[in-house]
Amino acid sequence: MALTAAELATRVRIVPNFPKPGIMFQDITTLLKDRDSLRSVNDIRYKEARIDKVVSVESRGFIVGASLALSLQAGFVPVRKTGKLPAATLREEYALEYGTDSVEIHTDAIQRGERILLHDDLLATGGTMTAAVKLVERLGGMVVGIAFLIELAFLNGRQKLSGYDVFSIIRVEKE
Repeated sequence: MALTAAELATRVRIVPNFPKPGIMFQDITTLLKDRDSLRSVNDIRYKEARIDKVVSVESRGFIVGASLALSLQAGFVPVRKTGKLPAATLREEYALEYGTDSVEIHTDAIQRGERILLHDDLLATGGTMTAAVKLVERLGGMVVGIAFLIELAFLNGRQKLSGYDVFSIIRVEKE
């Protein structure tokens, strides 16, 4: 039996002041170690969507993303920080609070017209996922949905993903 979002939320450990003062870190390792919780995060609404590939962002997104791909009988594609993928890549920059960063995807990871579900463990400001969406679309993939384990709703990251089907299992409404 799948656990509810409220039950899953109780399995996420909150670590104050990590990785820096003022941050309330959402530690998913406590959720992942519980088999019923892990099984439940794969039980999302995209089962009938005919997903060809799940694209996940480094690094915690890989954990659930690969498991989700198996459950959807889809392939798995990693999006990584610049310089971490070994073959030809496309690169996309995104804004940080102070400066920019970038992510990459292999140029042969997605074929034109493939149905793609993007997944990451956490939606904060939306910058990283916006970059991942752009990479998928540059390769010709069709974004069917964007899924997150946790959404920090008070940071309004969902607004950057306007126009896409965005789904989060656990929504944290206030800091």
